[in-house]
Amino acid sequence: MIVAITGIILILFVIGHLLGNLQIFIGPDWINGYSQHLRDLGPLLWAVRLFLLAAVIIHIWVTIQLAIENRRARPEAYMDKQYVKATFASRHMVMSGLIVLVFIIYHLAHFTVRVTDNRFTLLRADPLGHYDVYSMMVYGFQNYLVSGFYVLGLFLLALHLSHGSSSFFQSLGLNDKKLTPRLALGGRIFTWLLFAGYTSIPVAILLGLIKPAQQL
Repeated sequence: MIVAITGIILILFVIGHLLGNLQIFIGPDWINGYSQHLRDLGPLLWAVRLFLLAAVIIHIWVTIQLAIENRRARPEAYMDKQYVKATFASRHMVMSGLIVLVFIIYHLAHFTVRVTDNRFTLLRADPLGHYDVYSMMVYGFQNYLVSGFYVLGLFLLALHLSHGSSSFFQSLGLNDKKLTPRLALGGRIFTWLLFAGYTSIPVAILLGLIKPAQQL
């Protein structure tokens, strides 16, 4: 139940974060203004960040505890291990979750704290006086290694969510034989749409479809 509830909280954040980031396709004023509105929240923004951080920690901690309990319940490995329903994603939830955590930490250091790219400090404010998040994202994703790690992290996140979306209905007691498979399929489709939405940004930048608003 705890894993399912914290997972839902984090999925809602992932959706909201994507909607904010996709504004880069509309233009600098939109995403720079969006970023400024978030900063104007002040203490409330930090309260939300701490709440999400707590949800991440609890989600990972309880997942690891469940994995340990499952291992203790079967201390001896099967001689002939054949998977019937268990997918690759379901068998590696802990590993993919920990790698995604590393990705989140780097992503925060990259675009939130801005300590991984010295060029970000050279960006001037846009004509409206807002920090140029638009150009920051473009310069950040122009690095092939950064974009590659970003896509890899999102792929692992999508794998993680593809199983999570099919299992949290059962965790919440929704065991209807007809409805649950449909909800699970819808969840997996929605998960890969999220992946496509997020990865469309670095792909568009690397293809030169989005260019920085100011030159450094």
